Amino acid sequence: MEDALKKREVPVVIDASVAGAIAAALASVRRLVVARKAEAACAALLLLMAVNLFAAISRKSITNDEIVHIPAGYYHLVAGDFQLNNEHPPLVKMWAALPLLIVQPDEPPAPKTESESFMERTWGFHERFWHANQARFQTVTFWPRMMMIPITLALGMLIFIFARKLFGATAAVIAVALYVLEPTVLAHGRIVHTDVPAAFVYLLFFFALYEYSKEPGLRRAFLLGLACAVALLTKFSMLVIVPVLGVYLLVRLFINRRDRQQRSQILVHGGVITIVVLFLVNAAYYFQHPPLAASDVRWVEMMSPALLGFVTTLVRVVSNIVPTYYLFGVYNIELHNHFGHSASLLGQYNDLGWWYYFPVAFALKTTLPFLLLAIAAFGWAVWRFAAKRDQRFLWLVAPVGVYLAISLTSHINIGIRHLLPIYPFLFIAGGALLSHLITARGKLGIVVLIVLIGWMASEAARTFPDYTPYMNQLASGHPHWYYLSDSNVEWGDDVGALAAYLKARGETKVSAALSGGWSTLGRYDVGYEDLLALPPDKTPETRYVAIGASFLNGAPIAMPAGKIITNEQRVNYLAKYRTLTPEATFGGSIYLYRIKE
Repeated sequence: MEDALKKREVPVVIDASVAGAIAAALASVRRLVVARKAEAACAALLLLMAVNLFAAISRKSITNDEIVHIPAGYYHLVAGDFQLNNEHPPLVKMWAALPLLIVQPDEPPAPKTESESFMERTWGFHERFWHANQARFQTVTFWPRMMMIPITLALGMLIFIFARKLFGATAAVIAVALYVLEPTVLAHGRIVHTDVPAAFVYLLFFFALYEYSKEPGLRRAFLLGLACAVALLTKFSMLVIVPVLGVYLLVRLFINRRDRQQRSQILVHGGVITIVVLFLVNAAYYFQHPPLAASDVRWVEMMSPALLGFVTTLVRVVSNIVPTYYLFGVYNIELHNHFGHSASLLGQYNDLGWWYYFPVAFALKTTLPFLLLAIAAFGWAVWRFAAKRDQRFLWLVAPVGVYLAISLTSHINIGIRHLLPIYPFLFIAGGALLSHLITARGKLGIVVLIVLIGWMASEAARTFPDYTPYMNQLASGHPHWYYLSDSNVEWGDDVGALAAYLKARGETKVSAALSGGWSTLGRYDVGYEDLLALPPDKTPETRYVAIGASFLNGAPIAMPAGKIITNEQRVNYLAKYRTLTPEATFGGSIYLYRIKE
């Protein structure tokens, strides 16, 4: 009898010990959270962001640019082919494609370098890749997009670290809250592209420069060189950091012109930074320095005949130090900027853009609370630096000023995403201003904080997951496609939803003009009939017509070869659909019209 009682008591003792262990663990976590309140708040906010991004990936298809970036990244990794998609440096694409080394997608035949033209090689290789992986389309697109979430979260952590160093823990937490709620960030934080990574490396460069300036040393010079290399391998617009770093070192040399030891130290550190950058940039390109392919030489001859000799000679000489296709990528992005890109702004059309494009796009594409806060915070930062000589604000004012000045001269006016590198500094400035307001005004500051964050949160929740075409209440007078075009209003990530809607109604083909739809719609087993190939007065044979918001705008419309019309006719080619009521819309970016019963 006693033995039986003892056997019954054992589970009770075990349960009590387990409960005690759990209670102790929870108590430890509670103490850690109390001791690290700011870090815990930051972690909670970034976890919320991660859930949001993951949920959006499961609901959205790939964008127009990811059609090219994902296979390019895979080819960079496995074949060392950096000629493909060279308009963007390889680092982000290679990072995103890492899971494909495990997935092992089917590899189509390699492009024929000599026989294919530059454009055929640039835009044709991905069609072969996606066709070969039709059966695994969802898997091959899912994992590369998942790889972008860590970069987005890393940017949030860096915002917290930098903001806390400059303005304290409260400002840091507020800055992260602003970051995780802004629709433009949420739209691009899950996409295999260079825009959010560019924001990360631009902030990383200035953080590394800030740390180096506080205590110059060989180790911090090495880390600064590492930050520079990562930035230059992320996006070509990050070349702006080269003159910034050069001016910084020259100013230090001037200040220490009479101190021989200091001058020597600066020169040594500059040399270390240069060596680290050159080594890592070459390593990312597998230390390849091939001559330009014949198709690329023909491309230069066609696009810049007067500069053919200069460009090819320059590439041949400098490629002894810098990878060939890094240099050729710089050439192509400069060529793109020179010729511009068909764009629209407030009902206007222009290939070369407008100097005020990005300020207007920023005013329309950010939430009103953040817009008001950003303007106030940046003005306050300028005042604190200029009038109060508060050096902390230099690390906000200078990066925003430099990048904004460059952006105002850009002729590629196709998306607010190109302005993302200034956003982290505005988040930090906003956090600093609100923290100062709480300290100075107490309850009033807290009320302002609650209203602004609450307003942003409601906008983020209301819009989920359709962040790509988001515009604030200033854009309420017209459809969003009237104000802006291209990736501001449509980028192809609602093609999957369109395909599901059509297949549910037994439709296997649609006449369409969609960003990326010409490539991705077929992956969902729906045929794509090019609406632009039809005469404007001819009725399509399909039951439905699908038009992307940007094509309703008209800016990206490019007519098939042989169709010569005026620019006004081109942008109004689909104008008759602008006044029709669609049967359905998808994500605010695709309009579906039933034209036959």
